[in-house]
Amino acid sequence: MTGKVKLYYFDGRGKMESIRWLLAVAGVEFEEVHLKTREQYEKLLQDGSLMFEQVPMVEMDGMKLVQSKAIMNYISAKHNLYGKDLKERVMIDMYAEGLRDLMEMIMKHPFLPEAQKQSDLEAICSKATERYLPVYEKALAESDYLVGKQLSCADVHLLEGILMLEEKFPSVLSNFPHLQAFKTRIESVPAIHKFLQPNSQRKPQPDENYIKTVRKVLNF
Repeated sequence: MTGKVKLYYFDGRGKMESIRWLLAVAGVEFEEVHLKTREQYEKLLQDGSLMFEQVPMVEMDGMKLVQSKAIMNYISAKHNLYGKDLKERVMIDMYAEGLRDLMEMIMKHPFLPEAQKQSDLEAICSKATERYLPVYEKALAESDYLVGKQLSCADVHLLEGILMLEEKFPSVLSNFPHLQAFKTRIESVPAIHKFLQPNSQRKPQPDENYIKTVRKVLNF
């Protein structure tokens, strides 16, 4: 397990996408092993590679890392995206956890029965605009970053979350001018700008093939 970082997941966003974002922002090259069959997943289980029998799994620094939050915290701490002290770190965690809650709602949406999707979209939009986005708008009223004076993983997650929301609700930021300015500013960070270009390792929105593959591999 030396050399380039290796990601084990499906060929899609899911819980690995935020990890891809952080690695890209940190300038860390990575390769991916895409799970396409139940047999691949079972082999990882048999090898003892998945501590809790779940993906994502990331091989880096001689370790097999699981649990997405632990993976992201490790990458963030290693690459100076996790604040300068414990007080900044706990604020970063609070903002990041809120964004993970929001993004998880969007992640789950494609797996819902068709009859539930419209009401689910309405619930996501309502929670985003009434519960989550106002918090980040307020935090950015007098600062370029959510916490402290430099880019953190919380800022990276916020941009990822904004872009996910805009795919579903293009005008979602219309009443949030500080978030609009934040988006423009953070998108211009060289590593982020590169990651947002076509043919990068950023994944597209989940399609039917992705949904079918996940269901087949995980047997649900």
